[in-house]
Amino acid sequence: MTLIEKMSRSTAVFAALAGLALGATNAIAQDSPVGLWKTIDDETKQARSMVRITEANGVLSGKIEKIMDASKADAKCEKCTDDRKDKPIVGMTILTGLKKFDTEWGEGQILDPNNGKVYKAKAKLQDGGKKLEVRGFIGVSLMGRSQVWVREQ
Repeated sequence: MTLIEKMSRSTAVFAALAGLALGATNAIAQDSPVGLWKTIDDETKQARSMVRITEANGVLSGKIEKIMDASKADAKCEKCTDDRKDKPIVGMTILTGLKKFDTEWGEGQILDPNNGKVYKAKAKLQDGGKKLEVRGFIGVSLMGRSQVWVREQ
């Protein structure tokens, strides 16, 4: 076998292994809500913001990276009653404490910056990890509302 043939074969093997590794990484990412999500209003069905979900020590949190309505890009959480009061909504952590339980995440909290209220929260991946159902509620899960967020990254 010539040097060129050996190099071509090595390149083909490397490309195949890289493709498998990339495919495995994408499959793993789809099993977790970690990533960038477009939030969709459950009433208007319009995109509202971009939220980045991260994980630290098995616990998920989500921070607003962008507000879709340019006229509200500099909005502050005027109705918040905790340390987020009058702070910019962009950059604000609105989702905290979600822990994995079987096929969903729970025991978390979510802030609605429009009314300043904090609700219990849970989340579940849908559609092969392309969508995330996020439910905020008071007391029991039946007393709340859900939004379906769409994965961007």
